[in-house]
Amino acid sequence: MSQDLIDQLNTYRLEHKLSQPQLAKELGVTFQTVNRWLNRHMKPGQIHEYHIRKLIQGKTTPAKGAAGNKRVLVGSKETT
Repeated sequence: MSQDLIDQLNTYRLEHKLSQPQLAKELGVTFQTVNRWLNRHMKPGQIHEYHIRKLIQGKTTPAKGAAGNKRVLVGSKETT
């Protein structure tokens, strides 16, 4: 795992004005995990590296549980 990927992840976060908790939600991990990556206390595993690369390249997939948070317009009412 190169340090460059973490630098790219942090740049992505700053360019998209995301907080660490928001970035964590996009990646389907906890805030603490993202914080440990960005502070170089822990390296992402192979699966997380893959998803980080996809996020940076703009090929995102919904984070775990994200489908339940979609807003849906039903008739004239918005539901969550």
